[in-house]
Amino acid sequence: MKEIHIGLLGCGTVGTGVAKILIENKDLICSRVGAALKLKYIADIDTEKDRGIRFGEGVLISDAEKVLNDPDIDIIVEMIGGEGIAKQFILKAISNGKHVVSANKALIASQGNALFKAASERNVDIGFEASVGGCMPIIKTLRESLVGNRITSMTGILNGTCNYILSKITDEGMSFEAALAEAQAKGFAEANPALDVGGFDTAHKLAILNALAYGMEVNLKDIYIEGISGITPTDIALAGQFGYRIKLLAIGKDRENAIEARVHPTMIPFDNLLSNVNANLNAVMVSGDAVGNILLYGYGAGMMPTASAVVGDIVDIARNILFGTSGRIPLFSYQPESIRNIPVMPMDEIFTHYYIRFSAADRPGVLSKIAGILGNYSISIESVHQKGRKIGGFVPIVMLTHRAKEADVKKALSEISVLDIVGNKPALIRIEDEKNEDE
Repeated sequence: MKEIHIGLLGCGTVGTGVAKILIENKDLICSRVGAALKLKYIADIDTEKDRGIRFGEGVLISDAEKVLNDPDIDIIVEMIGGEGIAKQFILKAISNGKHVVSANKALIASQGNALFKAASERNVDIGFEASVGGCMPIIKTLRESLVGNRITSMTGILNGTCNYILSKITDEGMSFEAALAEAQAKGFAEANPALDVGGFDTAHKLAILNALAYGMEVNLKDIYIEGISGITPTDIALAGQFGYRIKLLAIGKDRENAIEARVHPTMIPFDNLLSNVNANLNAVMVSGDAVGNILLYGYGAGMMPTASAVVGDIVDIARNILFGTSGRIPLFSYQPESIRNIPVMPMDEIFTHYYIRFSAADRPGVLSKIAGILGNYSISIESVHQKGRKIGGFVPIVMLTHRAKEADVKKALSEISVLDIVGNKPALIRIEDEKNEDE
């Protein structure tokens, strides 16, 4: 039986999971592939750590170059992460004619155009299913299952740390700090959670999905990014009273000659399936002109869910090797000559609904003054609510708006926030509600 040799670079959490599946499920995988997938080398700087797996003699080494330069190795699996040495190793593997599998969303989001160009020139494949959504097959879905659809929109919860924090605040009334500490204690959040809670990790994933869905170059720099650190238990509780939950969403929408691409806390109605995706789970809803809405749901991180997606890519490439082919499926779904430089719509041009919470002075004429300024910028108020008790002469007032332009809302709030009748800076959360999409 033919053997396909694999070299694994990095044996941390996910790398250990990949090795575990390849070793412990080797017979199962062989029966499905028709070839033996042999993990020939694992390169890691720590060769002494007990990973709970019994490797063969000489498999675990510290020399990555030995793995990259071994002529017998067919597939390099990069599990190092980051944008430094990982990029060098991937380019070296491609230069040596080896196929690559990676879960490195930061690298693909920032350098994917160059990496895929190099792979195309050397006629090798890159598998990157695990870079978005962990075990959810969102990349395979966009590249293969929905290939006959015009994708109109994608809305996703793509960061388990943020979803866990928001779920804890919503369901248990925890503070942001307490929820983050618990997420770190359980291993859902990094010691430095800035990439997660700041929305950057989600933006990396959205940049990849946009390229797959819309036939555009990977464009991370123009995605609007806003994290969750400003979300308070007060706003979460008020959102619930209005029939909404707050989630950190990745939103990509086809606007014909441009793409909406934004990451920010968003209020979505209770009857939206995404509103019920809690804890550290991920989900993404894709809308296509033929299929309507479909939802993928599962663990977006963790050793075994992510390793499962990595092994899925290894098997796809192994099957291609058996039949002497590569490039059967375009890396970014579209043929290279069809990929366009589609602009990302500036955030100021976006139209959506808004939740705005003011701390307003408790005296006559205040509400009409605020409403007048909003009206001057063509912002129509759907409803007004006074919620909570007076604090220091100010009362909380919540306004829900009809669809308005982001730039107009920003200008209006800038004008309102300097008034002496307003206390703290107004809180703003965008609302996505299909029922009101065309208002």
